[in-house]
Order: sequence, then structure tokens, then C-alpha cells
Amino acid sequence: MDLVTLSDHDSIDGAECLRPHKNLFLSEEVTCQMPSGTELHVGVYDISERQHYEIQSRRKDLLSLLAYLSERRLFYTVNHVFSSLTGRRNADDFLWFESLFPAYETRNGQMLPEQNALAVRLAQMHGKAVIGGSDAHTLASVGTTYTEVHGARSVEQFLSGIRVGRGVARGEEGRYSKLTRDVLQISVQTMRERRWTIALAPLIGVIPAWTFLHICTEMVFSRYWEKRLFGKPSLEQSRLWDLGNQIEEAAT
Repeated sequence: MDLVTLSDHDSIDGAECLRPHKNLFLSEEVTCQMPSGTELHVGVYDISERQHYEIQSRRKDLLSLLAYLSERRLFYTVNHVFSSLTGRRNADDFLWFESLFPAYETRNGQMLPEQNALAVRLAQMHGKAVIGGSDAHTLASVGTTYTEVHGARSVEQFLSGIRVGRGVARGEEGRYSKLTRDVLQISVQTMRERRWTIALAPLIGVIPAWTFLHICTEMVFSRYWEKRLFGKPSLEQSRLWDLGNQIEEAAT
């Protein structure tokens, strides 16, 4: 990759040891509170340490946060729009997305193809720029989903290209096997780092069932909002639904 960024949840600590690399720029995924009371993950790119602290001080007030990001001309996105990871969603939230956000994450490496396809449709409907990211929590998933801007040779050119619609989201999407593998790897690594958690080792056998339940919950969530926002599903979406039903039937 020509450029690399790390966007931890509400933190830039993980990037400290990577700062000497010239092709690295700082970013973060900010946990925000919407006016409706729901939570949202906002990707903010190419920030300084000082800006990180300013962002964190505003994340409970969405309007204040977005005003700050706009004033500093920082690029920001709505992440995994059709995921239940941040809890419930409100219909008014989508009006805020349309009015105040310049870009949507349309390919997330941990989201199902169905969810990413819905994000693409929403971005097209609202005329938003698009971005992709691996959402990796293990080394096996790092960099497997990414954003291309043809001809960009610097962070400034890269982000400017995305702003004007030249960004292309590529790479892997989420699936049951990938999620299960990553959760298992996280569990094993946790036991290596915190020995007391070895007592919880028998629970590892439950992980495949938990990840399957999570996938089912995500499908229900995305289908609900697909109907609310778009009405009749597209042919591509119907095929994805059929595939999802086949997976569910096979698993049960």
C-alpha cells in the first residue's frame, strides 16, 4: 500500500510505534451520540494528536463535533451504516447522514455483502463519496479491504480524490467463517496476554454459535432498514437475501 492509516476506537495510542513510517497518517473511529440518542461510529482521517483530544471532547455532541471537523477541513465518514454494532438506529439518523456527512463507508471488511450493498445504494442515492476499510481486529484481516484513488501520491491527494468521488472501495467483505476465525484469534491472544482468562477457555466452543447468532442479527437489522429506506429490494439484493437464507438453512 502507498498509504496506511490506523483508526482505533476513540484512541490513537496504537499508532504511536508506527509514526516513524512516512506513509502512515493518523485517523480514528469516533463513538458519537446522535441527537436521537443512538450511537454512531464516525471515521475521521488525517488528524493530529491535538485534534484527537479536541474530537474526543466533542463526541457526545454531534453538531459540535461536525462543526469542528468542518472548520478544520477534516475528512469524515459514516461507518457501517447498516450494522447493529452500535445498537438501535432511528429514522431521523439517516436524515442527519444525508445532510451533514460527506462520505459513507461502503465496503467494510467485517460487514456482510448485503450490508455493504445497501451502503452503496444509500451513497448513490445521497450523492456521497465512498470509502472502504478492513475494520480489522486481527492481523489476518489487516489491509484486506481498502480504498483506491488512482494517481494519488500523498495523503492530501488521496483524501482530495475521495472528496470529489474518485475513491473506489475494494477488497474482502465479511462472512461467517472470517468473523468466527477473527473472534477465535482474539480469544486466544487474550489468553496469552492475560493468563487469568485461561479459565474461560471452555467458552471458546460457544464462539461459532455466537458468531452465527450475530450474523443472523445483522441480516435482520439490515433487511429492516432496507425496507424502510428503499422499499422493494433490488434484484441484486434479493439474490443476496436468497444466499443468506441458504446459509441459515445449511447451518441449522
